[in-house]
Amino acid sequence: MAQAIIELKNVSYAYEDEGTEAVKNVSLSIPQGAFHAILGQNGSGKSTLAKLINGLYLPTKGSVQVCGMDTAEDENTWEIRRRAGMVFQNPDNQLVATVVEEDVAFGLENIGVPTGEMPARIEQALSDVGMLDFAKRAPHTLSGGQKQRVAIAGVLAMAPEAIIFDESTAMLDPKGRKEVFSAVQRLNEEKGITVLWITHFMEEAALCQQVHVMHEGEIVLSGTPQEVFADVERIQSYRLDAPPMARLAHALRSQGMPIREGIMTIREMQEEVKRLCK
Repeated sequence: MAQAIIELKNVSYAYEDEGTEAVKNVSLSIPQGAFHAILGQNGSGKSTLAKLINGLYLPTKGSVQVCGMDTAEDENTWEIRRRAGMVFQNPDNQLVATVVEEDVAFGLENIGVPTGEMPARIEQALSDVGMLDFAKRAPHTLSGGQKQRVAIAGVLAMAPEAIIFDESTAMLDPKGRKEVFSAVQRLNEEKGITVLWITHFMEEAALCQQVHVMHEGEIVLSGTPQEVFADVERIQSYRLDAPPMARLAHALRSQGMPIREGIMTIREMQEEVKRLCK
């Protein structure tokens, strides 16, 4: 089994002004090279969890370790943020320069990368997310999906072992969501970068290796997408919904059709219908 790159043990966190716990006794282990999703409604605690992993918040109880380093130890903070980068919801809040390649260089300057090494790292990072042709463009001229890919390149240039995506497609249109998610899938598959994908989009979670469902600060369900979305009623009890094809399969089974369990995508449904029609 791969070594855990992100590990939370009995982690709780309370905002002082509220007094209630936004995260409650969460234990979670993300292996190196994995692609896991954290799924939950607004207010479920998933963004708080992301900030705990990145060291922006420190746990009230329990411990968070990233790449073997405890986030509670001040001397680890910057190394943790370099090795486990974070991409937030709004790309406009992450882009700081007037030219795309300068924006990617910004993080490298902050961590002290020698000037001579920067061009190659910038070029590779932009190439990895399909934005090399836009290196000389102004970020404000890009689409939302393109901006988010530039933000990912800025993290990628710092050679992270893991990237945490906190609702990184929430402000994008369907085309932008698809292009960003596809770019992240390639980084995971081709570069082996560990991905923690925090979302409320069912169709994105359905494409991850493992899904962890948060509700009222707790992880209430974990497993493969097929396992998690098999129980449509339970998912709905957490004010979520299963992916459309999983809902359709569930509805057809309830009407007596012998549709197999675990259908997540349109292609899988098409194949199942063809099988039944033979």
